[in-house]
Order: sequence, then structure tokens, then C-alpha cells
Amino acid sequence: MPLGDCSPQIAHDFAVTDASPVSASIEFSRAAFGCAVEVGLALAEDVEAISTLASRDIEGPLLLTDSELGVSLVEEIERLAPQRVVAAGIDEQLVADALSEFVVEHVEVGEWPPYERVWVVDDSDDAAALAAIAGQVGVGVVTATGDLRALPRSAREAIAAASEVEVLSDLGDDDAWQLDVILGGEELPGGGMLLFETGDDIPGRRLVAVYGHPSTGGLGVLGEQSPEDTVNRLQSIAEGYGADGLAVLPTFEIIATVASASAGADGDYSSVTDHEVIRPWIEVAAANDVYVVLDLQPGRSDFLSQAKLYEEFLRLPHVGLALDPEWRLKPHEVHLRQVGTVDAAEINQVVDWLAGIVREEVLPQKLLIVHQFRFSMITNRELIETPPELAVMIHMDGQGSLSAKYNTWNTLTGEPDADRFYWGWKNFYDEDSPVATPEQVLARSPEIVYVSFQ
Repeated sequence: MPLGDCSPQIAHDFAVTDASPVSASIEFSRAAFGCAVEVGLALAEDVEAISTLASRDIEGPLLLTDSELGVSLVEEIERLAPQRVVAAGIDEQLVADALSEFVVEHVEVGEWPPYERVWVVDDSDDAAALAAIAGQVGVGVVTATGDLRALPRSAREAIAAASEVEVLSDLGDDDAWQLDVILGGEELPGGGMLLFETGDDIPGRRLVAVYGHPSTGGLGVLGEQSPEDTVNRLQSIAEGYGADGLAVLPTFEIIATVASASAGADGDYSSVTDHEVIRPWIEVAAANDVYVVLDLQPGRSDFLSQAKLYEEFLRLPHVGLALDPEWRLKPHEVHLRQVGTVDAAEINQVVDWLAGIVREEVLPQKLLIVHQFRFSMITNRELIETPPELAVMIHMDGQGSLSAKYNTWNTLTGEPDADRFYWGWKNFYDEDSPVATPEQVLARSPEIVYVSFQ
């Protein structure tokens, strides 16, 4: 147990002889501390653990180690004779074996105290040293390896709570906007800001949707009951779709514009659903952590014109968009006589507009689905843009026997551009024979992260 004053005192001409984090931390401890009430202990490359310890105002030095607790490190702890060793992010048995004579407290990594100031840095070798320094002056350090929206919740909360945030590393052209998204605080249903990315505390997710129109059960299972009852029904429909560890996000896929047999007053062979028919579904979804996808069947209209009809809803964080080329007619075509088609150029008009909304509203990532069961439905598919504001998905919505659906799946996903997109699968209660089981859907490759039921 230390006796007397253990406050650090260091000579003005002190300089480390070995700048590696482990050696430098020991040299500094030897030069500054004659004893210590506490010693912090973390892996040299674990910036989050270092930040956690630095935030605790350890009454003594913060010592860094590699995968083994070396002789020099143990000798330094013995010299300091602390009342306790506070360890973060290190195997408990390793510490117990090397420091059996000391009281050791293990703390959870990532528990951030309120910081007035936060630095955001990359995961370079300098980050650990920067975290240790910043902690001594009350600055939090968050390390990022790419998209800031993928940071763990604890890091996002520390950033959002700070009065000053500085990005000290080059994390890409979008880092300022991504930081704004974090500061804005809007999240997806179920949490997070990216739809399908995984991370330290993000298991990834799979959307399981019921498809249809609010006013009728004839167009799909969604319209067979009220919004509230649909939430309950989704719980049973989604069973088994999280068997691989992904979190399941229940979803309403609502046909907003419906392909029609007659031209209608505007001649576009598409019926537009009134906002007030859709609004209760949007509100129930928001209250129950349910995502919403608005589906467009434009007839002789175009996708962007119809998407703009529902801009009010698409400015919400829990509402995405689906484009159904099967129902996109050319002049003089009629539904059910031809299978519709759309070119990437028209899809990209929607991509640019929808990504702009995400930027303007500082929203989390938004889902954009393009349905497909024939190559002809999308021309120049490889040219579809996939900006970071959107998670762009190709949804295989063919029907029939399992063997036929597997063939369609393999054909569509076998193209060279397939890895540019997320992938979805559709089950039809009446037209499929049999309906694929969750195990059969989850066995497909590439990974299916959206499953809908009609």
C-alpha cells in the first residue's frame, strides 16, 4: 500500500527513449510516479479501453501492454504497490495469473462519461497514445474505421452529448455529413443508423415484411387486418428469420400506387392511394419500431413523379421506397399483356432525389428496393447508383415452385454486378408451391436481408 504523496512529479528534461506505447508508458510511470493508489491497465492497441480508463481519473499511471503482461510491466506495478489495478479490455485470467498479489478491478469498455469535448480519429498506431493524452485533459477520443454512422452506440452518444466535436483524421469525403447525422440523433427502428452494417454492438438486421394495400386483402396479406393487428401478425410471420443471429426488423410494404386495368382520367394506368389511407400505417409503424416501404406501380407514369407524391412520408426516418418495374409501362402497353421494364437512368433519378432528402433531413440510411424477376425488367442494372445515403436492394419477387424460384435467384444473383446490391426474397402464400421455409431462405447466397410475404 502506498505511503505519502503519490502525485506525479516529472523532471522538465524527461524524454522517452523508446516511443513504442508499451515501453513509453512504463518509462513515463518510472519517471513521474514514486507510488500509486491505482494503476490503469489496457492493451496498447485498444483505444476504447484506454479512453474508458482515462475517463475514470485513475490515481496513478495508465500502463499499456501487448497480448502478454511482460516482466518489465509487472515489475513496474510491483514497484508502485497500488491498492488496486483497474483493467479494461484484457482477459481476466491473464491478469489474475500475472498479478495474483494485487486487487484487480475489471471495468466494462465503452462506458463513456459526459465529455464537453470529443476527438474523432482513425485507428492508426497513434490513436492509443492520443487517447491516453486526451483522457488526462478531459477529452474523449472516438476511433472510427470508416463510416461514422457505424460507430457503437456508446460512441455516438458521447459525440451527441459533447459541446465540441473535432474530426482529426481523414475519414473520407462524407465524414462531416455523417457527423451531422450522429448529432441529429435520428435512428432507424430498432436502433442504429445503417440498415445492414454490423459492428461491435450491431448484430446486423433482416427486414421481414408483409406486402399489400391497406384497403383490401386481395393484393396481399398486409390488407387483411388493421395496422395494429398487422404488427402482432408480423411477430409470428418473422419467426425463424433471426436464426443466424441477425436482428429482425418487422416491416410494412405498402402498395402506394396500384397498377390498374383502365387508363384512368390521367391515362397512366396507375391509381394513387390517398395520404390519409396510408398515414395510420405510418403512425402505427413509428409507435411500434416497424419500418415502412412504399411501393410504386407507375403504369405509364414514371417512378420519380410518383415518388414525389409521397415526399411527406419519405422525409421520415422509418420510411423507405420500392420501385416495381413489372408495372412500368411504355406508351401503348397495357398491364398483364406485357411485363414492364425500366432503365437504370430512370432509377437513378429516384436515387439522386431520395439521397438528397436523406442529406437535407439529416436522416439515417434509407432503403431503396428495385423488384426484379426477369433480366428484361431492369436494363443496364450495373449502372444503378448506390450512394451511402441509401441501401439499394434488388428484390427477387418471382413466384412458383421452389426449383423455379431457385433458378431465378441464381440467375439474377449470378451477374457480375450482384455484389453491388443488398438482396431480398419474396414469398407468395397462394402462388408458391410450397412456400419456402426460413431455413431455405437463409440458406441462399448472397445473404438475404429482406423477406416479404404477399
